[in-house]
Amino acid sequence: MTDRTRQLDFTDHSRKLASNRYVYAVVSRRSRGLSIGINLNPDKVCNFACPYCQVDRTVPGGDRAVDLNVLSAELTSLLNLFSSGELWSVPPFDTAAPEFRRVNDIAFAGDGEPTSAREFPDAVSAVAGVRSAFGLSGVALNLLTNATLFHRPKVTAGLEALDAAGGEIWAKLDAGTAAWFARVDGTSLPFSRVLDNLTAAAKLRPIVLQCMFHAIDGTGPSDDEITSWAGRIDDILKVGGMIRLVQVYSVARKPADPRVSPLPRSRLEEIAAAARAVVASHGAATTVAVY
Repeated sequence: MTDRTRQLDFTDHSRKLASNRYVYAVVSRRSRGLSIGINLNPDKVCNFACPYCQVDRTVPGGDRAVDLNVLSAELTSLLNLFSSGELWSVPPFDTAAPEFRRVNDIAFAGDGEPTSAREFPDAVSAVAGVRSAFGLSGVALNLLTNATLFHRPKVTAGLEALDAAGGEIWAKLDAGTAAWFARVDGTSLPFSRVLDNLTAAAKLRPIVLQCMFHAIDGTGPSDDEITSWAGRIDDILKVGGMIRLVQVYSVARKPADPRVSPLPRSRLEEIAAAARAVVASHGAATTVAVY
């Protein structure tokens, strides 16, 4: 029996859609519409271990290899449901408010770092092809990434395919110092690599920075940490990097680590103000928004 009490809302970011392996759909609180997700990491392997991550890695994932034929078929099936209007009769999508019944974007985002998939460049081309076949070229194509692998030739090729499709890089920048980076992103990878990759990418095309701030055991980033974080944005802009948008936000869904808690809106506004001051000093056409 269908659970009619279940509501499709901002807390529901399930990766499950029928029996799909790679394609899922969620209601995005930032886009205020349907976001179609492409999960290139069904094995749940990630080179970050962010404490705010919602992925349950205690449950084993699937195969590492991505079958592009299956991925394309799943996306085609979902877009057929959307085009016919049938999607809105399928639980839980049947409970979505009328203003959310639109496809806002297709995003490479899932259970790990999308660019780590061997099939990443071909997956970008395949998804762009299906989107075009449905006449949805105006629907945004986004890559949600931690920017750790941009220096690899295959990833560079995938980014070029994303550019050709009019897509956009949405990259994480959750810290200003290496110490806080290691703590909130749960990795031993060098922070300098992320910063170098972000700068190189931003020199070639405008990017979006996704900046998650939260408390761990009740303690959030210090004022000095926020000053350092704003300084990283300054570093990108002063060498000619292009940042279209800085997204400042906190935890909205239950994280895997119970020590993590959201920051109040007032603190997020203070953090955003630090970024706005840097942007203003460069006269950059960068929007800083709190979500």
